[in-house]
Amino acid sequence: MKITDVQTFIVGNPWKNWVFIKLHTDDGVYGIGEATSHRKAKTAETAVIEMRRYYLGRDPFNTEEIYEELTKASAPFYVKAAVDMACWDIIGKTVGLPVYQLIGGQYRARIRAYANGWYQVDRVPKAFADKAKAVVEKGYTALKFDPFGSAYGRMARDEIDLSIDIVAAVREAVGPNVELLIEGHGRFDPLLSVKIGRLLEPFDPGWFEEPVRSAQIDDLASIAAKLTFPIAAGEGLSGKEAFMALLDRRAAQVIQPDPIPAGGITEMKKICAIAQAHHVSVAPHNAQGPVCTAACLHIDASTPNVIIQEVFEDFATPFAEKIVDHPIEIQDGYVIIPDRPGLGLDLNEAEMAKYPYDESHFLDLYGEGGWEKRNLGDA
Repeated sequence: MKITDVQTFIVGNPWKNWVFIKLHTDDGVYGIGEATSHRKAKTAETAVIEMRRYYLGRDPFNTEEIYEELTKASAPFYVKAAVDMACWDIIGKTVGLPVYQLIGGQYRARIRAYANGWYQVDRVPKAFADKAKAVVEKGYTALKFDPFGSAYGRMARDEIDLSIDIVAAVREAVGPNVELLIEGHGRFDPLLSVKIGRLLEPFDPGWFEEPVRSAQIDDLASIAAKLTFPIAAGEGLSGKEAFMALLDRRAAQVIQPDPIPAGGITEMKKICAIAQAHHVSVAPHNAQGPVCTAACLHIDASTPNVIIQEVFEDFATPFAEKIVDHPIEIQDGYVIIPDRPGLGLDLNEAEMAKYPYDESHFLDLYGEGGWEKRNLGDA
């Protein structure tokens, strides 16, 4: 079997332009992948096309060979990821098995989920608390949120107090048994990170995610040493070498590789294995499109040290259901792992064509009004 052609698709999801590919083969089987990258949709699409000489004509079963050829060609990680996902989809469809059966077998049939994107409200404690109750009523036992507004670098004392009041209100609303995952979006300096972390401690968070950026490994290690609950990081890191450095420094107690910046399913499995050797848990990051979600689920299904999966679908990306034939299934706070061949879903080209690229569709992490309100009224 040989890869013969690639198609690219940009879908103008209102809060992030998604980039998808189809890899075609001479056997008539095709696979789908995703190359979504923040504010780089056109760049990602062009890179997939420009790098095609390094994967066209190759056997899609040879995932390691293709990955190495793209690495030698200095391909961006989102290109490697999209091609790798599509190759695994082709392999699974060809042999009639879900991808998880090909990358370790089924360790679990469902994965605990944490909700994100649920707090599309004014930044006041009661509004957050009311929304949090609704999340728990849907069966979720974990929810993530960023209470910090548009802060970047430093925060005024009244803004810090408001942020902590929001966390307190959510904790009171959902009770002691729901896991609260506090998102920092890499916005603070190290000293402020520790100060805020200590203010969060009474509310028993499940983790403090990226108080500083994941690349600031020494700072993360220093912050982690001063707090009594886990630091989570790694969503923007690329490749196993970056995660090795994070893990060797014990800078995070939970790592969050994302299949797209990490480099695809093949590289994610290696990252998870390195984490397992360090006795560190994995919670795959996923704020992309539905193909990336599917890739996460096959990693989750086959990887023992994955503990939880991020999902937006119930609250902030109903748009995903419009463009795929099999949206993910969430039951009582768990995502059901699909058992269909390959990645377990397909893209609807006719439906995708209704939503063209729009450069105004982007995620403004530090913008006024809160990043969580990103263009969702257009969905």
